[in-house]
Amino acid sequence: MIGKLLRLSSVRRLSSGKKQLHTIISQEIIKPSSPTPSHLYTYNLSSVDQLAPKAYMAIVLFYPNNENCTLTSQEKARVLKESLSQTLTRYYPFAGRMSSPISPYVNCNDEGVVFVEVRINNNLEKYLHLSELDNTLDCLFTNDLVNYKSPCNTSLVGVQFNHFDCGGLGVAVSMSHIIGDGSTLGSFLGHWALVARYGSADHQDVIPYIPHFIQFPCTKSNNVESRARKVDQKNFVSEKFVFPNSKLSELNKMVDIDINPSRVDVLTSLLYKAAAKAAATRSGCFTTSYIIIMVNMRNKLEKKLPQSTFGNISTIVMVPTDKHTSETPLSKVVEDIKKTISKELEGIQNVQQIGEYIKASRSKVLKRGNLNKVVNGTYWCSSLCGFNYSKLDFGWGKPIGINIALRSTHKNGFMLFDTLNGDGIEALVLLEKCY
Repeated sequence: MIGKLLRLSSVRRLSSGKKQLHTIISQEIIKPSSPTPSHLYTYNLSSVDQLAPKAYMAIVLFYPNNENCTLTSQEKARVLKESLSQTLTRYYPFAGRMSSPISPYVNCNDEGVVFVEVRINNNLEKYLHLSELDNTLDCLFTNDLVNYKSPCNTSLVGVQFNHFDCGGLGVAVSMSHIIGDGSTLGSFLGHWALVARYGSADHQDVIPYIPHFIQFPCTKSNNVESRARKVDQKNFVSEKFVFPNSKLSELNKMVDIDINPSRVDVLTSLLYKAAAKAAATRSGCFTTSYIIIMVNMRNKLEKKLPQSTFGNISTIVMVPTDKHTSETPLSKVVEDIKKTISKELEGIQNVQQIGEYIKASRSKVLKRGNLNKVVNGTYWCSSLCGFNYSKLDFGWGKPIGINIALRSTHKNGFMLFDTLNGDGIEALVLLEKCY
């Protein structure tokens, strides 16, 4: 059942300076269509969940004004709410609350998910290619969740449905990293879109997206209450680059065939190599570099898990590379990264061991002596490739673009995701400015 409508007594307008950004139409709490069974009232977080960043993953999907769709804006909003209600029955922890930001479990009490409907006083095109460092993006997301200044928020998911002046739409979702990784977010969006399109969570095309849960024992909290760090926008710049498959194929030919790299492997290495060279050029000297790779472990455990497995089933691998990284052949950079990841993750059989590996890795970094030197020479890379965002059709067509708000993160890094036409990879690059 959809939660009680919390209509605002008057339409509230938010502005930036003299220019009005958006108007809140309504705000609701969407609850699961069926109550969560009593034996599922408590969802214990894994050791990996508890070590996850205290930040929200925020993504917005843009949809053009589809003249072939007969639904009005109000009907589309109704479809989203009803299908979200059904989806939350399957993804029941999303509708729960944490008793505190460092709680080792989620109270699956069906309190629901915030759903805000907003009128944006601009056309959709204005937001398609914005830098993630542009504060204009903030108006597309629920303020209380995407805001890194809210470390005490115990809600796990929030949704904002944006109506643009041109008739286009934006579906924005904020998900706490404590409850899941990029794969969890992708599976949730896929399930929700299918339920919206077919009208039922029991449809045959929806069933494959049913989440797979692992039952974890209740443990003493490993969480540390900390405020997520925000990048100083004045010192950083972000840009998006598109790499067509044809160019990625050319890059693959530059790499030893025995390594058998993926498109993501090669592009990650290229971006890392280029960034290290830029840093060396600026400083006038070469220093040891590090790259942190986010690795989805679902297919790497002894007993492979479905991609729909709920939670943080991922880890990070910190790869130290030669001090002359920028001068090293691309093939060697790819090889070093792949070999290190394979060696580091060898023997990890389950989620508990993933947590143990993450703790051990952090200890190694702290013991390096000069932590600031390590951190300042570090780049991160995360990939959302393969999550089929281009197919997220809620019933009015496929998206024409996505944007990601990395409101709090480490400096110097790359976020990769498939282009919506399927012909390449789009890279969101965040780097420190060169002066």
